[in-house]
Amino acid sequence: MSRLAPISHDDRLSLVEHLDELRTRLIACVIAFVAAFSICYWQNNWLLDTINKPVREAQSVRSGNGSPLQDAANYQLKSSAAQRLTIPTLVGQKTVNDLLASKVKLSTDEQALVAQQNRAIDAAIRANRIAAASAPTDSARLPVTLGVTEPFVTTFTVAGYAALLLALPFILYQAYAFVLPAFTERERKVALPIMLMVPVLFIAGVAFGYFVALPRATHFLLGFNNDQFDILVRAADYYKFAVILIALIGLLFQIPVGVLAVTRLGVISARQLAHNRGYVILGISIVAAVATPTPDPVTMLVAMAPLVVLFELSVLLARIFERRRAKAGPDERWDLDDDLSLS
Repeated sequence: MSRLAPISHDDRLSLVEHLDELRTRLIACVIAFVAAFSICYWQNNWLLDTINKPVREAQSVRSGNGSPLQDAANYQLKSSAAQRLTIPTLVGQKTVNDLLASKVKLSTDEQALVAQQNRAIDAAIRANRIAAASAPTDSARLPVTLGVTEPFVTTFTVAGYAALLLALPFILYQAYAFVLPAFTERERKVALPIMLMVPVLFIAGVAFGYFVALPRATHFLLGFNNDQFDILVRAADYYKFAVILIALIGLLFQIPVGVLAVTRLGVISARQLAHNRGYVILGISIVAAVATPTPDPVTMLVAMAPLVVLFELSVLLARIFERRRAKAGPDERWDLDDDLSLS
């Protein structure tokens, strides 16, 4: 019988029933992903605005980073501002001409000259108003597409990435519920907190990657030697870079899961981890240097800081669990060696 609720460890299912359960859970995951994708594709404008924000800010005209394209856009903005200032000046000049012509007796040739000057001023006013009205109001630059189908394909891909992130908690729950029957009651006490931490920490890593790491990396990379290049950011390449960077940081935020897993399985103790803290921090720095695509030390330190904090918190949490396990009775303790001896 197909079901989505977790199966008890004491239930005995045949191979066909296990396959039927797997099929049901896979179908449920697909339905959840399709539902999430429908929502994300419906809100694709908001998604694209959100993911484009770092590159828009990095390529903003106001950043003044010396890029030829941004210098041209800056020139357009200043030209439109100058045109708006010129309009009242020309109007005032025409008023002065009319005032002088009414108070001073002019010859016929002089009156013709003033009239000709006023017509030139009127033409200049109309031209400046048209130019000022046609000046772009949004100077921010967006990623570019190079093919006919690329806007649709890129939008579709971004919606897929967002849908996967949105459906991830449900997918992880289905994976956990499928393997749950293999765990005894004591093993579930180890697996359940760890499985609950995975989506929470991943989402926290994604948020950190988007709000902290991605803007710094984008600003640094687009500003590197930008006076030597006309920088055009291709949409597909930028979104791939952003997704990989954010996903890597989300995976790096799984450090507490790994620490709790190895400590609760008895592979290593919290005291040993604390004693070898220097090696762990060195490893975190290497991973942060590889994960962050920028060579500047500031971005690497920004990526390292939360990882070190998460490591210290996970060691502290592992110590608390070890103390609770030490105070528990012998029947409530569980160790990997016990299972190995039983097998």
